[in-house]
Amino acid sequence: MLLWGGAEATGLGELARSEKHIARIEISGPITYDRRQLEMLEAIAKDDTVQGVIVSINSPGGTTSGGEALYNALRKIAEKKPVTASITTLGASAAYLSAIASDHLVAQYTSLTGSIGVLFQYGNAKGLLDKIGVEMDAIKSAPLKAEPNFYEPATPEVKEALQDLIDDTYMWFVGLVAERRGLSQERALQLANGQVYTGHQAKGLELIDEIGGEQAAHQWLIEKKGLSSDLKIIDWKPESDERTLPFPANLLGFLGSENQNLIVSLLKTAKSVVDSSLPLDGLVSVWQAPDAATVSALGGAKHD
Repeated sequence: MLLWGGAEATGLGELARSEKHIARIEISGPITYDRRQLEMLEAIAKDDTVQGVIVSINSPGGTTSGGEALYNALRKIAEKKPVTASITTLGASAAYLSAIASDHLVAQYTSLTGSIGVLFQYGNAKGLLDKIGVEMDAIKSAPLKAEPNFYEPATPEVKEALQDLIDDTYMWFVGLVAERRGLSQERALQLANGQVYTGHQAKGLELIDEIGGEQAAHQWLIEKKGLSSDLKIIDWKPESDERTLPFPANLLGFLGSENQNLIVSLLKTAKSVVDSSLPLDGLVSVWQAPDAATVSALGGAKHD
């Protein structure tokens, strides 16, 4: 992908990034704890050829641990070089958490952002199990072990424990918003009601810095951080999924190039379908889950 004369930091892009440049990072889709992405961010922080970073965000959020890891990795980069973020269509919940790690946050007028809050959803199938004559039981080391579960209603003690968990995560999130956006704790709490804001609303509420797109983010690096307008913008991407596709590399060698491309394309498509259908595990910070019904049925906590 070429961006204002830039090149990808893969293939021929390896040569391009040997010169001083601005790195562009894309955060899209559900956020998870992505080791390869974090290794890439660590490499960017250490790479002296990277003069600044633009983070392009289009994500509803994802796992809390994934958002926290992204936030910390971006802050480490910002300790060494300027980082600006641009929210395109959507940058909510864990994606907003990642965005506020930047030094300057841009969103379009109609972008959706915010959704600062926590939600824990879990299903209960007791009624269904009773109808089909299935009874579940368990021997536990303590009443709160493996709670909540799907085969009996949550007790008041379970709900209280879940509320403590949610409150702890919520206040951690609110504290980061207050710190990074220069807001009082009281004001941050007012804004952290789970509401989604347009970019225009977010600007008025001081949740972002500027209305605009990636060009505005780029211009900030030039005007406010003194980067040269001649620096190329190069897309950095984690190691390609092609290296981990479940197909023997030696077998591909026996196939023609057209067949190789077809098989790789089909495997990528299959992997994408599987990945998108898997429910997020653990605490998640999402505005709109990719499969909300599945997450709700299996149980999961969300920043919402």
